[in-house]
Amino acid sequence: MEIVLLEPFFAGSHASWAQEYADRSRHQISILGLKGRHWKWRMHGGAVTLACDFLAADYRPDLLLATDMVDLTTFLALTRKQTADIPVALYFHENQLTYPWSPTDSDPQQQRDSHYSFINYGSALAADKVLFNSDYHRRAFLQALPQFLKTFPDYNEVETAQQIVEKSQTLHLGLDLKKFEDCRLPLVRDAHRPPLILWNHRWEYDKNPREFFQALYILQEQNIDFEVAVLGESYQKIPEVFTEARVRLADRIVHWGYVENFSDYAGWLWRADILPVTSIHDFFGISVVQAIYCNCFPLLPKRLAYPEHVTANDGDRCFYRGFDDLVVRLKGACLGIESLRQEKLQTMVDHYDWGKMVTVYDDLLAKLY
Repeated sequence: MEIVLLEPFFAGSHASWAQEYADRSRHQISILGLKGRHWKWRMHGGAVTLACDFLAADYRPDLLLATDMVDLTTFLALTRKQTADIPVALYFHENQLTYPWSPTDSDPQQQRDSHYSFINYGSALAADKVLFNSDYHRRAFLQALPQFLKTFPDYNEVETAQQIVEKSQTLHLGLDLKKFEDCRLPLVRDAHRPPLILWNHRWEYDKNPREFFQALYILQEQNIDFEVAVLGESYQKIPEVFTEARVRLADRIVHWGYVENFSDYAGWLWRADILPVTSIHDFFGISVVQAIYCNCFPLLPKRLAYPEHVTANDGDRCFYRGFDDLVVRLKGACLGIESLRQEKLQTMVDHYDWGKMVTVYDDLLAKLY
């Protein structure tokens, strides 16, 4: 089967997902992508450029696989002579209806934010199959959609939300987790080495760094022994909490900043002991799954997509309820680090590896043809 994968934001996790699937699939997959920048413009205009590229290449695929950044209605309108009879699957990495807006973004104040949500809605309505990267993501979008449509003055077509429900399902992300094995260093466990606490997320407001560092300050005040490695990608506008934390935790920091080299990044994950997660938003949580695969013990809020990553037997140990409970559990993990380091956590998440997921993807998409 021949598939054309449409990705107007070909960068980061979007690019990894597309390329890794294309490399492993039994189907023949051609990727049409644009540079991963100017995300708002990609949602507005990316479909026009992708349509031009599609027509110029004279593709005749059996299936189109588009991501949520594509304005699918525009793409299909511009390519209708070639795509009218081609089934289309839409994959949601994220959605603009339930994604929390940055307090520094001017679009919500200027009432321009609804348009991006409407692009997601129109695309889902036009697609033959709608796929979400987690159960949480699917439920959140589908539950929010009727209320979103009701905000419009008339002819809001609320009943069309049910049409999207009926053609939606969860298809978890496939990840290249096995590559972490190649970077696994033969660590010599020093029983006296302090617990290493990890941050490996983006340096942005939706990852809630303030609560993460506040928990560490409390442990510091209580003279609990620990070190901290702060990884993750930062952008031009870095939350001030990071600047403050670098000063207040200076004597505990063993690494600070983005790691360009994958093997170095993987090495830190294998070395880390505890992953306290404070995010207010995560449709899937790639960085969390990667850390768990490298046997880093997670402390997670019991919400978002995280319950999907932890088995029922491990739930009581891994989930906290509120900030105070996080501090208590983080302190207990630090004090009990010797036994914690004996944990084998990979089996929680190894089913997300492409070695298992590629067949799931291939079989599902084949049924759409």
